[in-house]
Amino acid sequence: MRGSEIRNIFLEFFREKGHQVVRSSSLIPGDDPTLLFTNAGMVQFKSVFLGQEIRPYSRAVTSQKCMRAGGKHNDLENVGHTARHHTFFEMLGNFSFGDYFKRDAILFAWELLTERYRLPKERLWATVYEDDDEAAALWKELTDIPAERIVRLGAKDNFWQMGDTGPCGPCSEIIIDQGPEIGCGRPDCTVGCDCDRYLEIWNLVFMQFERTASGELTPLPRPSIDTGMGLERLAAVLQGKHNNFDSDIFGPIIAAICSASGKSYGEGRLTDTAIRVIADHMRAITFLLAEGLTPSNEGRGYVLRRIIRRAARYAKSLDVAEPLLYKLCGSIAEAMSDVYPEIGEELPRVQQILKLEEERFNRTLEQGLSILQGVIRGIKGADATVISGEELFKLYDTYGFPLDIARDVADESGLTIDEAGFHREMEAQRVKARASWSVEEAGAAKIYGDLIHRHPKTIFTGYEEMASEATVLAILVDGEAGDSIEEGCKGEVLLDRTPFYAESGGQVGDTGEFHAEGLRAVVTETKRPVEGMHVHRVLIKKGTLRVGDRIRCVVDREKRLATMRNHTATHLIHSALRNVLGEHVKQAGSLVTPERMRFDFTHFYGLDGATIRAVEDEVNGSVMRNIRVDTTEMETSRALESGVIALFGEKYGDKVRVVSVAGVSSELCGGTHVAATGDIGVFKIFSEGSVASGIRRIEAVTGFGALSHYREEEEELERVIELLKTSERPAERLKRLLAEMKEMERTVEQLKGRSAAESSARILDHVRDIKGVKVVACRIDGLDTRDLRVLADNVRDSLGAGIVMLASVKDEQAAIVAMVTAGLIRQFSAGSLLKEVASLAGGRGGGKPDLAQGGTREIDRLDKALESLYDIVRKQVG
Repeated sequence: MRGSEIRNIFLEFFREKGHQVVRSSSLIPGDDPTLLFTNAGMVQFKSVFLGQEIRPYSRAVTSQKCMRAGGKHNDLENVGHTARHHTFFEMLGNFSFGDYFKRDAILFAWELLTERYRLPKERLWATVYEDDDEAAALWKELTDIPAERIVRLGAKDNFWQMGDTGPCGPCSEIIIDQGPEIGCGRPDCTVGCDCDRYLEIWNLVFMQFERTASGELTPLPRPSIDTGMGLERLAAVLQGKHNNFDSDIFGPIIAAICSASGKSYGEGRLTDTAIRVIADHMRAITFLLAEGLTPSNEGRGYVLRRIIRRAARYAKSLDVAEPLLYKLCGSIAEAMSDVYPEIGEELPRVQQILKLEEERFNRTLEQGLSILQGVIRGIKGADATVISGEELFKLYDTYGFPLDIARDVADESGLTIDEAGFHREMEAQRVKARASWSVEEAGAAKIYGDLIHRHPKTIFTGYEEMASEATVLAILVDGEAGDSIEEGCKGEVLLDRTPFYAESGGQVGDTGEFHAEGLRAVVTETKRPVEGMHVHRVLIKKGTLRVGDRIRCVVDREKRLATMRNHTATHLIHSALRNVLGEHVKQAGSLVTPERMRFDFTHFYGLDGATIRAVEDEVNGSVMRNIRVDTTEMETSRALESGVIALFGEKYGDKVRVVSVAGVSSELCGGTHVAATGDIGVFKIFSEGSVASGIRRIEAVTGFGALSHYREEEEELERVIELLKTSERPAERLKRLLAEMKEMERTVEQLKGRSAAESSARILDHVRDIKGVKVVACRIDGLDTRDLRVLADNVRDSLGAGIVMLASVKDEQAAIVAMVTAGLIRQFSAGSLLKEVASLAGGRGGGKPDLAQGGTREIDRLDKALESLYDIVRKQVG
């Protein structure tokens, strides 16, 4: 049974049992800042389990794309060395939101495994939480598993919780006995042993409690079910394989790796490990890049960069010198694009980004080798023998420099490495990066969750109007439910309906006012803490606002109109960038405010002036054509099939709003937009730059904002013209002035050089010989640090071998430079000498053995401190 068939059987089985088949959400959680990546099937239903969102179905089934690399669940370093660990995998899961519970969950699982997948009943075991008598009895009643194969385990193995607080409950794992030949061979080997004989294939979580901050467990009013079963593991079991990588799921990518590298899978342990690492990582890399993530030095992008570099390191161990990974993306697309079409659609862009990243890694690997050689020289110079874990981790973290290569280089140099220290640094980084669902976040979410269960969803009327009547349903003051907000106080207000747009999709929330007889309240922010709820943050200027009051809501019209102009412009620029730069362009983020718009997009190079003008022209062309902007609500699946642009990481419900500009753009968007493109007025880009590797950012203005920008530029030009004393061709006049300045600078440099030569000659007259070591300390005022270093270079070169320390006073502070020639740095350190002299002058400084810099503001102590250099050297010579 092939992996694709296993997936289809699972989804179809639960569809027959009344479950809604829900498409996989993005690997990048759209509304959960506590997670780096989607790491389980329940992530997209988290708000449902927390009671913050109500779906139109109470049963669901998914095959969810998952990632476990970085954060709390991090399998990265184990991948390739074990039979089961993966970064990317698919999790099959069925879910009940207050519908069925333990009985049906166990019945469904047993029927699917034994009747549809035909696993042998005599090899199946079940584990239950040690105190869960109900689950143990149900396994015995409903299945053919005898009591001796129902094992009770503690909380570590069989109790699941979302975080320190919140929903939790016992779980039950279904285990298959793979036979004694697979196990450790110990006579006491049983369920719970670390060997692979008793293999977990499915985990059923019975979500029946809520844990409070004090640790108390209280029963949930609507117990739920959350299950998870790894597709790769199940495929290996059903195909009689004892290693996930030997299943048909990994066949195409492993074949591609062998073809590209000339190696054979199965020829040796080290080669097999490398092939498995690359096969696993290529799935993670391809999916993450296809979803719009790019390699960077922080957050999710940093994890992606680490995965790419780990795969690239193992590619080099297969004796492949040139970039290899980008050539393998096609095999992933060929195997999986029928289920995940975005892989095929984004293939050219994925390959381009990956090739650039591989080339960058090759350069940094060379740079890392150079830095490591410098570290080794320093260690040998200090008569040490060990490269510290801190230095090794810095090389690994900054350059992706492999520990095994560092070990080989150290061996060749007669040194050892501090592996324990390296792993301590690695663990410290893991702890720092680990994300968790905090008590405060869970507490805040609970307040809003309680509100949405007590009150209907907010009716948003802001697409049609900017003012309306509404009733106050609830009030929060300092995060607690209240009855009123007094004059001069702040609070949060929930209404039955509102024209105020709540911040989402990159668009800021509306501001404005509430009015009633004797009441005036300023709305400073509108947010959407949970789906379907608009919360208004207010400051009461006059009167008292109470629950049940009937009020008039008035949106700040001018700000809303400006925001609408900027939001529609983001859709136009997205289309323009794809037309001008290519189909690889994808939105990577946006911010829409009344003042401006910001648009982040995937692209590899900066935009020159001509390209920026071409984008501006295309957008303004659409503006001048005054095309009608249409909005339509439709089912998500139908919208996606129609070819509209959807953003990965965004969370879409069963129905979506499609915003279309005929012949130009069609996107899923819940924001507010102009009625026709002509309402934008004019569009102007004022900034373009890089925000991360492969991510560019454009900032632009429209309407009155663009007009203000043009006026500011015009006023700036007028000031330049006034300064240049010319009204014609100011650029030509400025060009001539700059040429004259350069000529003057050349003359000054020549004079400085002549002066430095003369100064060098005078300084050399002060050289003293201290037991065979030439030493000179001198003060020459009026030089800045750069010129002082040039002078010190000249003196050092003239000296041949020796120690130089020069100081110069300028603008009431002194700069000090010290240099030690190459032949003396084993005996003397410029950094140590300068540090001691600078401290005597009331200053500080330091540097390398051959060059150091420092300074002081206590000028009156400088001459005596410089003179002390001779005594310091005399003591060190002995």
